[in-house]
Amino acid sequence: MQMRLAYAGDQGMMVSWNTFSKLDTPSVRYGRHPNKLDKSAHSDISVTYPTSTTYNNHVKITGLKPDTLYYYQPFGSNATTPYTFKTSRPIGDETPYSVAVVVDMGLMGKDGLSTSVGKGAANPLGPGDKNTQQSLQAQGADTDFLWHPGDIAYADYWLKEEIQGYLPNTTIADGYEVYESLLNQYYDELVPITSKKPYMVGPGNHEANCDNGGTTDKAHNISYTVSICAPGQTNFTGFRNHFRMPSAESGGVENFWYSFDNGMVHYIQFDTETDLGHGLTGPDEVGGSEDEDSGPFSQIKDAQLKWLEGDLASVDRRKTPWVVVGGHRPWYISGQNESSTVCLDCQSVFEPYFIKYDVDLVLSGHVHLYERNVPIANYVADPNGLNNPKAPWYITNGAAGHYDGLDSLVYPLQPYSAVAFDDAYGWSRLTFHNKTHLTHEFVASRNGSVLDSATLYKERKH
Repeated sequence: MQMRLAYAGDQGMMVSWNTFSKLDTPSVRYGRHPNKLDKSAHSDISVTYPTSTTYNNHVKITGLKPDTLYYYQPFGSNATTPYTFKTSRPIGDETPYSVAVVVDMGLMGKDGLSTSVGKGAANPLGPGDKNTQQSLQAQGADTDFLWHPGDIAYADYWLKEEIQGYLPNTTIADGYEVYESLLNQYYDELVPITSKKPYMVGPGNHEANCDNGGTTDKAHNISYTVSICAPGQTNFTGFRNHFRMPSAESGGVENFWYSFDNGMVHYIQFDTETDLGHGLTGPDEVGGSEDEDSGPFSQIKDAQLKWLEGDLASVDRRKTPWVVVGGHRPWYISGQNESSTVCLDCQSVFEPYFIKYDVDLVLSGHVHLYERNVPIANYVADPNGLNNPKAPWYITNGAAGHYDGLDSLVYPLQPYSAVAFDDAYGWSRLTFHNKTHLTHEFVASRNGSVLDSATLYKERKH
């Protein structure tokens, strides 16, 4: 179940899947032809956690050729035909390509986002609307990989869904079964994408905590203020078990912060939830890590910042002129309630490095809407706009969709806001045309139309 891939260095691929039983030696057969899986790789990583109903198996394949199609199949799989994956493009390859980015995407269908909602919920899908997962399979079919910087599955909304009459009631003690069911459904839904394209993820607040611990049912004057999180649903436990991102290959830490290259782009996933640095353990905004009781994940002082600066300083801009970073929480956002969504601690620790090392694009979510800002640094808009700015370009797109729906914009928007939508589910498509031009598009999931498109031009010295 739950086949998924992740880049593992320039010549590697991590193959992961779940089973109901522990595997002594998880193994994968692979090859260049569907009828000749003549190579194999194996590991001893078959892990689970309290409350989980499955085991997470991870096998790293190395020594692969770049930009090459491979066929693969785990030993014991009942699939009738092999799965496929394509390795990353060689570093420095200037061939144009696109990637898909989603943030805050949860379960779709009868137990998640659909055309119906529970009492008090909002923003259901319209009749005939595609959801984001369907759009990613259609309009996103030609993208190289899927990047998801945080808030995955939203399985912790199970109690909220029950209170609103969307799911059958269960006991708090048995709530973990509903949680795990929603989680497994989500990962199974993504298999048509994640079994053939790398699924690169990062941490969000919904991987760390049970959101239902503070659920309020205003209609019945009920407030659940005690923690209902069962073991395995706190401190990123499921997230840490389920994924294996290329931190070992990039000097990062687990699935929290890491980097990888693909063609002419250097990608960085950073952690806005824990280990911020400068004495800050988590974000300052309402609902931040001080409430999540999560981390730290490194015992080294300022570990993430030291890694980030070293990683940025080591980028060869002649080979990978584009540097794109993704983190869950924004700090330039109009949002629903700016005081409770802007992560000022994140800004104070990360923005100086993004400015110093000329990061091109910063992607975030957390706020469930779409907002494209102008290039900006320290609240000063770059006078060049998108025509060779010195400041990073900030885009927040947390509109991928989940049961809780969309947030509302508050007008007037911030002066640095260029375009914003709070009435459409959608995802981001990044297209790297060459070393100097990058286009970002906001794709409406309902019908595949492009609601916003803008192109960044950066002059290159090399």
